[in-house]
Amino acid sequence: MSILKQVKDNIVKFMLGSESVPRELFELSDYFRSCGPIKFEFHREGDKIIAVSKNFRQGSIVTSGKNRKELDENIKDAIMTAFDLPSSYKKEAKINNVDSNEKEYAFA
Repeated sequence: MSILKQVKDNIVKFMLGSESVPRELFELSDYFRSCGPIKFEFHREGDKIIAVSKNFRQGSIVTSGKNRKELDENIKDAIMTAFDLPSSYKKEAKINNVDSNEKEYAFA
């Protein structure tokens, strides 16, 4: 994610104030509450690990990473992007992997 986008998102968050919560955060929470975790299939392509959502009801989420740590961060970012949630709300979104294989992500 670009530095410019991060700065823009943080400025918007600052201007709205700490008490303001974007509608997209409620939509994300509601999705996980009603649909459950988003499950991913992993496979390798060259030196990248590709993650593809299996049960996302609003389409597909596809992302990649060089290793599991990078892939984990990219999956969380891709889920937020799917809900148009600014990156500055990453902490509030509380998206975490919820199974031992790290293939399911939900609102914590």
